[in-house]
Amino acid sequence: MAALTKATLSKNNVVKKKIGLLLSDEDDWPAALEALARRFIRPMKVKGKTLEVVLERVRIHPFSLYDETTYNLVIDRLAWWHVNPREWLKKAALVNKVYLLNNPFTFQSMEKHSAYSAMIRFGLNIPDTVLLPPKNGPDTDKFRRTSARYHDMFDLPAIAAKMGYPLYMKPFDGGGWRGVSRIDNEQDLMRAYDESGTGVMHLQKGIDNFEVFVRSLGIGPQISSFNYDPNQPMHGRYQIQHDFLTLEKGREAQIITKVINAVFRWDFNSCEAILKDGVLSPIDFANACPDIALTSLHYYFPWAIKSLLAWSLYCLVTERQVRITMNLQDYFKIADSDMSYWEKLEAYEKLADQHFETEKFNDFKAKALKGLDEAMYDLVASQEFDDIITHNVRITFPPHEHEQYLAHYRGIFQHWLVSNQVK
Repeated sequence: MAALTKATLSKNNVVKKKIGLLLSDEDDWPAALEALARRFIRPMKVKGKTLEVVLERVRIHPFSLYDETTYNLVIDRLAWWHVNPREWLKKAALVNKVYLLNNPFTFQSMEKHSAYSAMIRFGLNIPDTVLLPPKNGPDTDKFRRTSARYHDMFDLPAIAAKMGYPLYMKPFDGGGWRGVSRIDNEQDLMRAYDESGTGVMHLQKGIDNFEVFVRSLGIGPQISSFNYDPNQPMHGRYQIQHDFLTLEKGREAQIITKVINAVFRWDFNSCEAILKDGVLSPIDFANACPDIALTSLHYYFPWAIKSLLAWSLYCLVTERQVRITMNLQDYFKIADSDMSYWEKLEAYEKLADQHFETEKFNDFKAKALKGLDEAMYDLVASQEFDDIITHNVRITFPPHEHEQYLAHYRGIFQHWLVSNQVK
């Protein structure tokens, strides 16, 4: 629904706005976000009117393209795989002017392949990547005739040998580590390609013996980078370590993440990069549903929840408009210049900060969101948060491990409370 319509404005100048949560089977962050909202959100004075904000979980059903909606902003965690709500989001953005976290248009059109290509043009250190024809094409005469006429035979082991092992084979359009295989030799290579079937795959140069695997989460202009170990089970991947990058490399990781998100109009996205021999190489950065699970993010979970509410409230209060199209040419002018790598990064960042209205957001956060840190602290210290921990441990781990992981997560969040005491 368009902001400040007659339907939302009552006689006493109260404007009601609604945040919709479009969810899959997640039980942790929605409950935490709703709990934080109950503790923190109160009526706000905006341009002589009283703004009231409510959160609601979105239901899925048939819809008319002419339907109105009561939502002003939707946090989307479902549409990357569920078609019906994805198309509703598109309609809501185009017809009803609903602001979306995230953008279903660019996530559908700018999959990993397009994102890699754009970032290569930008001059980022993307590892060597080859797009392979599918092992098995469509079972149609038309495909067979086309293949016989125009498809070149190729020597896949020779391509791999030229790139150098290790390699990774993964779907060109990505999706939750779906179909990703590590390739250490020709036997692995041929097995993975045979198993890919009709999938279109990337073969990408792997980076071994690296210094740091960095995962950065971006929510609007708010970026936080984590030391991430993908070889650990999910609950052990995020390392509680705050000084694992130099100031320069930490800034580089955050700029890259912010720029990627601004370019593709992604408000809520994570970027993975590998640091080796002083070179930071982004390897995965089109994540329509970034990880914010309590059992994986653990210590960093409160930051994600607080940041998500802060950005959502900013977008509502300022009536931010969804950006459907991209301004790639503005970035390409910088990319094609003779600037140095760092000069380009800083120029890209200025464009990204313009997109995210970073200065305006920071001012809003400092003035309009006073008390948010305290509200988050009170939530983590509460029985309600302990109940969220308990529920999610019980649905994530087998029964014989419940007590072990309840103690584990309670200890982590107690450490968070000690480290984040609000002064």
